[in-house]
Amino acid sequence: MSAPSRRRAPVPASTGGRDRGSVALYVVLFTPVVFMLAGLLVDGGLAIHARQRAADMAEQAARAGANEIDTDALRATGEPAVQPERARAAACDLLASYGDQVAKSSCDADAREVAVTVEIRVRPQLLGIIPGFGDFVMTSTATAHPVTGGDDR
Repeated sequence: MSAPSRRRAPVPASTGGRDRGSVALYVVLFTPVVFMLAGLLVDGGLAIHARQRAADMAEQAARAGANEIDTDALRATGEPAVQPERARAAACDLLASYGDQVAKSSCDADAREVAVTVEIRVRPQLLGIIPGFGDFVMTSTATAHPVTGGDDR
């Protein structure tokens, strides 16, 4: 008896090396795109966090200033009023306690409310290596006014 004949699959014709390196070309082209997307993700998250942090600092400083109620005016009129000089000082003192986290700030007050603006400088982690993508500033402003127990304002 003879051995069963084995059929071999046909050998594909040579492509002549035309496909060699095509994967390397895709890697070279898409690597910068992937890094750019990762940079947008990471640095975008830093920007959102900095914006929330600036808003938190401004709100807390404005509340601290609004706590500086002029007690003589409250007793005389029954209406809460802010003592502007003390309110500005209280708001700015609170912002000063944050140290280097605050790049720039301003505190303003009158008898009715306290307004605070805070700027935070953010240094990008990944996009900073690209020329033109330097530090950026996130700004937030908050106001507060004094409220007594019976006020609905």
